Amino acid sequence: MMHKKVEVRSQRKGAGKKRRHPGEDGERGERKKRGGEGGERVQGDDAKKRLDAFSVGYFRRVGERLGEGFEENEEKAMFVENVLTEVKGKATLVAMDRTGSVTLQQLLPLASPDQVGEVMAELGGESGSEFTAVSCDRCGGHVVESALRQMSRWMESQKEPSATTEEEEEVCGALEARVLSLSQVVRDNSAEFIKHIHGSHVIRTLLHVLAGCLGPPRLETRPGAKERNVVPQLTDFETPTSFWYELKSLTETLMNNVSLSVTDAVASAVFQTMLTVCHRKRPKLCRQLLKHIMEYLTSRSAAPGVSPLLVFLKDQASSRLIETIVQLSHKSLLRDLYKNHLKGHLVNLALHPIANFPIQRLIAASAKYKVFLRLFDELIQGVEAILAAGHMGVIVQLAESCAESREKQEEMMQCLLQAFHCAEPSSRHISCLPLFMSLLTYEVYYHSDTAESSIQTEVPLTSICYHGSRLVQALVKFKERSLLLSSLRSLTPADILTLASDPAGSHVLQALITTSSDKGRGKILKRLEGQYVQMACSRLGSRVLEAVWNSASVSQRQNIAQELAPSETQLRSDQFGRHVWAKFALSHFIHRRAHWLEIQTGGSKKRKIFSDILE
Repeated sequence: MMHKKVEVRSQRKGAGKKRRHPGEDGERGERKKRGGEGGERVQGDDAKKRLDAFSVGYFRRVGERLGEGFEENEEKAMFVENVLTEVKGKATLVAMDRTGSVTLQQLLPLASPDQVGEVMAELGGESGSEFTAVSCDRCGGHVVESALRQMSRWMESQKEPSATTEEEEEVCGALEARVLSLSQVVRDNSAEFIKHIHGSHVIRTLLHVLAGCLGPPRLETRPGAKERNVVPQLTDFETPTSFWYELKSLTETLMNNVSLSVTDAVASAVFQTMLTVCHRKRPKLCRQLLKHIMEYLTSRSAAPGVSPLLVFLKDQASSRLIETIVQLSHKSLLRDLYKNHLKGHLVNLALHPIANFPIQRLIAASAKYKVFLRLFDELIQGVEAILAAGHMGVIVQLAESCAESREKQEEMMQCLLQAFHCAEPSSRHISCLPLFMSLLTYEVYYHSDTAESSIQTEVPLTSICYHGSRLVQALVKFKERSLLLSSLRSLTPADILTLASDPAGSHVLQALITTSSDKGRGKILKRLEGQYVQMACSRLGSRVLEAVWNSASVSQRQNIAQELAPSETQLRSDQFGRHVWAKFALSHFIHRRAHWLEIQTGGSKKRKIFSDILE
C-alpha cells in the first residue's frame, strides 16, 4: 500500500517545476512581491503568514485524490496518515488557506478521533488561545466546524473492537478535551465570537455538538431554490457527560450578551441556534432561556403604554429571534405574549413587511391552544387589508391553523368568500376555486364591471399562484369542503387538465381528488375522461394521475386503464407515460385482464384493512 504515499510525494516534486498561471489559488502572481520563497509568506503590513505555493499545489492534488475515493480501508487510512503528517507543524496555515481548508474538510471525516484531536490541538495551541484567530477566519472557521462535527463519531469509536477500552477512552478523551478547550475560549471571548460573521458559525456548530445533535454540514455554495427554505434535519448522537455541563455554562455566558441578539443579525442567529438545540435536547434549559430572553425583551424602554415587543417585531434582526421564541414557546408563554403585548395590534403587525412573519409563527404555534380563537377573532377583521398588502402567508397560515384546530372553519370560509366578492349572490359560490387559486376577486377574474353583476362569462383557468394553491390545500382539510368540490366539478375538462399540469395547481387537484369519498372522486374523474393520456404524458399530470390511481377504487382504475390502453405506443415512447404504463400494469390489463383484476382487487382490500386500522 506504500505506492499511494510515493505517488503523492512524487507529484509534489514535480509541482515546483510546473508553470503557474497568474490568479491561480488567489495568488494573482504576487509571489515575488510578497517576498516569501518557501514555507511561509508575508502579505501586506499586518505580516499575515500564508501557505507557500508548493504546499498549495500539494493539497490541491490531495483534494483531487480524495474525490476519487478508496477501494480499501487500509489504503484510505494510510493515505490520511501520510497527508496529516504533511499538515503537522503548519495546521493553522493549511486551515486558513482556501485550498488547504477545502482539503482538510474532506480529510477530517476520514480521520480517526485521535487524529482529529491532534489537528485541533495544533489549531488551538497549548492554551487554546489560537482557536480565536482560526475560528474567525473565512477558511479556518470551516475546518474548525468540520473537526467539531467528528465528535458525533464518539460512541462509534468506543464500540470498535479493534482497541481496548482504555485506549479508546484516551483517544476520545483527547478530542473531547479539545472541544471543551474551544468552548472555554468561546466563553472567554463570547462577544467577539457571536458578532463575527465566521466565528458565529463555529459557535453554532459547537452548540449542536455539545447538545448532541447535528444537521447537514454548512456548504460554501448557495443552496438552490428548493433547499433554501427547507428546515435542516437534525441527527442525534450520544455525548460525554462533560458536554452536558459545558452546554449549560456556554448558554449562561451567551445570555450575558443577550443585548446583542436584538441589535445584530449575526448574533441573533446564534441565539436562535441555542434555543433550537436546547429545545430538542434540553427542554428544561430551553424554558429557562426563553423566560430570560423574554424578560429582557419586555423590560426595554418604549413609549408609555406601548410594549417594546411591538418595536422588536418590526426589526429585521430581533424579529427572527422572536419567531424562534414563538415557535418553541409553551402554552403559558404564548398566552402571556398575546394578552400583555400583542392584543389589539395583530392586524397592524400582519400588515407590516417584517412583523407579519412572526405573526405567522404565532398563528401556527397557537393552533393547539384556546388562545388561537382570540387571535382568529382579531385577525379576521383585517383579512381584506392583509390580502391587499400581499401578505398571503398570514392568510394561508390562518386557514391551516383552522384546519389543525378544527375551529372557526365556517367563519374562515365565509370571510374568504366575501373578500373575493363571491359570497353574494350565492350563484357565485361555484366560482370560488379559480378565484382562490389565482388570488383575484370575482370582478377582476371575470372582467366584470360591477360588483352586482351576476352574469358569469366562461374564462379559461389562468394565473394559478403558489399562495393560492397553498390556501386551497389548507381549505381542503376543512370538515366542510362541498363548495370547493362543486367549484372543481364546474370546471371544463380543459381547465382540469390545465390544473393537473400546473406546478401549483397540480397539488390542489391531487388534494381534492385523493381526500374525496369514492362517490365524490367518481364525479371528478368523470370530468377528466378523455384527458388521461395527456395527463400521463405530462411531468406534473403523471404524478397527479399516479396519486389518483393509488386512492381509486377497482372500478375507477378499470375505467382509467380502459382509456389509456389504446394509446400504448404513445405512452411507452414518452418519458413520463412509460412510467404510468409500467406502474398501472397496463400490459397485464390488455393481455391478462382476469389476473390484473385479481391483483387490483387484492391491493384494494389491503388498503382498506390498513386504513381501517389507522382510523
